[in-house]
Amino acid sequence: MKKGLIQAGYHLPYNPKLKQRARTMRKEMTAAEKKLWQEYLRYLPVTVLRQKPIDHYIVDFYCASCKLVIEVDGDSHFTDSSIDYDRERTKILEGYGLKVLRFTNRDEIEKFRSVCNL
Repeated sequence: MKKGLIQAGYHLPYNPKLKQRARTMRKEMTAAEKKLWQEYLRYLPVTVLRQKPIDHYIVDFYCASCKLVIEVDGDSHFTDSSIDYDRERTKILEGYGLKVLRFTNRDEIEKFRSVCNL
């Protein structure tokens, strides 16, 4: 177990220090995150959580019953260092048996129906 993580039973490990940051991020979602949440994800017949701490990360959206993480990536995700970071982060999340779907802000806003159909 990595330092600073809590894991209880079947739950995914998380860093309790991220709890307040996740709350703040739920209140300050990006326009693309807000659109996806308000117009689609919140109406699904499964529970989807926003800004969920997992391991040392906060994922944009998480559905436990589907073992699914959805990430909506803005421009800051397209630098070399961010691409490497996201690749490592995805690898760690997949190590917990999760499927990680990534969309760009642009795809989510301009191709909303296509994103929702995946």
